[in-house]
Amino acid sequence: MAEADSLKLKIQLLCGEEIAMGPGKADLLDAIVAQGSISGAARAMDMRYRRAWLLVDAMNRCWREPLVETSPGRAKSGDARLSDAGRRVLDRYRALQAALDNTAHGDLLAGLNAELRREPQTPAIKAQARSSPARGGGPSAAG
Repeated sequence: MAEADSLKLKIQLLCGEEIAMGPGKADLLDAIVAQGSISGAARAMDMRYRRAWLLVDAMNRCWREPLVETSPGRAKSGDARLSDAGRRVLDRYRALQAALDNTAHGDLLAGLNAELRREPQTPAIKAQARSSPARGGGPSAAG
C-alpha cells in the first residue's frame, strides 16, 4: 500500500465555529485567481454559484481584511480577485499544507504503515455468525 493511501490530513483554521480556511476554500481562492470571477470559479469546480458565494462570504467575515474583492457589473456576479490579504493568507495556507505533508510522510508514517493491515478484518459479529450455525435469538435474529 502506498503511504499516501493510508494518511489523510487536512488543515482547517477556525474562526469561532466557522471554518475560516480549509482545503476547499483554498481551492476556491485558486479558482477565483484563475477564472477572475466567483461564478467562473464555481463552474470550474462544478459547484453552484450560491455555494461559492457563501464560502467567499464566510472567508471575508472571518479574516481581519476581506480575502476576495468583487466589482459588480459586467457579468451576473461581476469580477472578483484576491485582495493582498487574500494572497497572503492563501500563500501561507499552502505553505502550511506543504510543511505538514513533508513532515507527515516521513519515518513516522513509514513506521505506522508497517503496522497497518492492507484491509480491515471482518467485524467480529460477522465472523461469529459465519462460524456457528444460526440459533434462535442469536445475533442474526437481533436485526
